[in-house]
Amino acid sequence: MSIDLILITVQIMTNWMPDTMLLRRPAYLSLADQIARAIQEGRLQNGTRLPTHRKLADDLKLSVQTVSRAYDELIRRGLISGEVGRGSFVQTRPREPDPPYLPERLGELIDLSILKPVCEQIHLDKMRQGFAWLAENLPASSALSFRPNMVFPRHRSVAAEWLSRCGLDVSPLNISLTNGATPAMTVALMSVAPPGSTIATEAISHHTLVPLSTYLGIHLQGVPIDDDGMIPGALDDACRKGVIRAIFLQPSVINPTATLMSAERRAALAEVARRHDLAIIENDILGPLVEERLPPVAALAPERTLYVTSFTKITVPGLRIGYLAAPDRYVAAVANRHLVSNWMATPSIAEIATHWVSDGTAMELVNWQRRALAARHAIATETFGRLAHRTHPQSLHVWLPLPEGHSEDAFVSQARLRGVAIAPGASFRTADSGWRPAVRISLGSTSEQELKTGLGIVASLALGDPEALLLAI
Repeated sequence: MSIDLILITVQIMTNWMPDTMLLRRPAYLSLADQIARAIQEGRLQNGTRLPTHRKLADDLKLSVQTVSRAYDELIRRGLISGEVGRGSFVQTRPREPDPPYLPERLGELIDLSILKPVCEQIHLDKMRQGFAWLAENLPASSALSFRPNMVFPRHRSVAAEWLSRCGLDVSPLNISLTNGATPAMTVALMSVAPPGSTIATEAISHHTLVPLSTYLGIHLQGVPIDDDGMIPGALDDACRKGVIRAIFLQPSVINPTATLMSAERRAALAEVARRHDLAIIENDILGPLVEERLPPVAALAPERTLYVTSFTKITVPGLRIGYLAAPDRYVAAVANRHLVSNWMATPSIAEIATHWVSDGTAMELVNWQRRALAARHAIATETFGRLAHRTHPQSLHVWLPLPEGHSEDAFVSQARLRGVAIAPGASFRTADSGWRPAVRISLGSTSEQELKTGLGIVASLALGDPEALLLAI
């Protein structure tokens, strides 16, 4: 940064200062909100150098710790950047998106931000037993071969059996084993949508889909949803207005709003896809966990649907194996793109998954998960009683639209201040129209006692007045 630019940015900052009379408790959050508003309103421009923590603390008669926490909060929101040896600068240009969950679990924080199944000692025991079995039964091909076709024929046959539990009748030759759902999503997107093309998805969708599409050079178009998922008429309108190559759907509970799309809606979307010759990518990673399952979209439009499911959210997180079933027209593309991006799934983990499907362990863990989730949902129902929220008996989470007047960023920050991490709804947003601030709350990421405490804190914030108390300085 040149000396002239430094002088200009310092002058800009001195022309605007936070107003101590507007500070509310907690002071750091109120200070961060003031600076954020100044950035959003253009009073602080991109590249503006902010005062040092101590300088601003002295000017505002606050503690250095308060200012430091305010700057940390602005960094979390992506509004400023801290550069060692140079200071803190306003950053309004696009940056890498933050995940909705905490990358690390911090101290005593109750982490309800990351979506995971309920896990107890049984899961560690089963995984240890799986590796013990593997030590005695590892085939030479899984240890020594570089060729997927030498390793996975038997696994694909067992995968076909598992997919039948998901409501899908597919040939083993159309199945690829992947290291979980994210590699399967990546391969599916690469197979149906070349760089520069557009894919449509629900207005509230998978949190990795936005950055993944960006990295692949694919334009993502959010399509309006209602209580039954993506609206077919809105998809049809989008197809008529522009060239859309594919749609990405999560019709079975794993979507952020925990919607189980009706059979009628699935059929209507399949019909729109046929009319406009769209490929469909269906993410169904809960698979047979969802009781009273409806036929997947892949069963209604098998000629155009790439179907993704996996084991990490329904058995053990460490069992990182997924299945990608593709129609004949995409089998070669899927094989090629999987080869160059992953080569093949990890054979040793695939061996355990195949063994568990064959001997019944996988379904034993699925049934265990259903029972555990029932207890978690009972806690959520009791705690959120009169709060409007969305969920499903087999969902791993609750979607909580925020009551009128609550800011999403402020709500998430207030929860963090009180020791609870939750996922901001904006992390899942792909379209601005019709958006309402919300948060996603994981039910399986911690103990039942911590869940009760965490949900109670979130409920009290949602039911309380969003206006904070005045802070005496």
